[in-house]
Amino acid sequence: MNRRKFIKNTALTGAGITLGNSLMGCTDKTSKEPEGTLPSKDKPKTTLPLVIATWHVKEATAKAMEVLQAGGNVLDAVEQGCNIEEADEKGQSVGKGGLPDRDGNVTLDACIMDKHGNCGSVVYLQNITHAVSVARKVMEDTPHVMLAGKGAKKFAVSKGFEPEDLLTDASKKAWEEWKIGAKYKPIINIENHDTIAMLAIDKNGDLSGACTTSGLAYKIGGRVGDSPIIGAGLFVDNEIGAAAATGLGEEVVKSVGSFLIVELMRQGKSPQEACEEAIGRIVDKPKKNYEDFQVGYIAVNKKGETGSYSIHQRFSVTKFQNGINEQIQSGFYNKS
Repeated sequence: MNRRKFIKNTALTGAGITLGNSLMGCTDKTSKEPEGTLPSKDKPKTTLPLVIATWHVKEATAKAMEVLQAGGNVLDAVEQGCNIEEADEKGQSVGKGGLPDRDGNVTLDACIMDKHGNCGSVVYLQNITHAVSVARKVMEDTPHVMLAGKGAKKFAVSKGFEPEDLLTDASKKAWEEWKIGAKYKPIINIENHDTIAMLAIDKNGDLSGACTTSGLAYKIGGRVGDSPIIGAGLFVDNEIGAAAATGLGEEVVKSVGSFLIVELMRQGKSPQEACEEAIGRIVDKPKKNYEDFQVGYIAVNKKGETGSYSIHQRFSVTKFQNGINEQIQSGFYNKS
């Protein structure tokens, strides 16, 4: 399944969903293991370093692991890993080649967070491919956390980033075809949208994370999702663990999902349990319209244990650990 069809609507055809024991392993007192995990006796011993990212991004996780295995900084690892996807013109949801907003502008959002809790972010950045690297410069070279729009671009250029046209011929063609029958409202089931969110932990147990995206395709100009928002799209606490999100950013922002997952791990839940509960908070809202959108989470704790969970099936993650760089299908809530 192409990772950029994540938002595609998987409409419910049954009479409804019963919350039941399968919702979250953490609330099922009869379950010995949370969903999507191996029985304790079959679990491989976790080793460090490790990298985990949303979607099928083996080249990105390989780059991050290369940095870690060479003894590099964990922050360098997540930045350089995300740079791989940002530079891939064939990927229409991250960096150069991203699908534009309704006005034909490719606008990028990104954030990065280190082991000390320092963070940087850019929103509505145009004409600069490596948004996550600009976010790092915001973190390291300014007293601020977030820069937006023209100010973010001006700052990037001052730091040596070269402006370039990010709208490729393929993305321009897709946008022009969309305009023929477009309605001026988000249409979730036709928007090819994705985020690369990456978490890494080095051999010393130190964590960092990064998140980068071109956002919801054909969005209203000026729209910003969860990806550049610390606590929503990404959160790192070096004492506990880290979490990141992908999917419809509006729903992630409403639940401050990544911060929630880290706090649940602080309370003693495993990364898998925490991801499942965070999805549970979304689908259990009074207005149960989750059939119209998708959200997925990834998480890692200080032990090197990982978790992932989504609302609908076909969300996958790439994990590089114990010398194996593999794509893993995530567990999901909607079984109908």
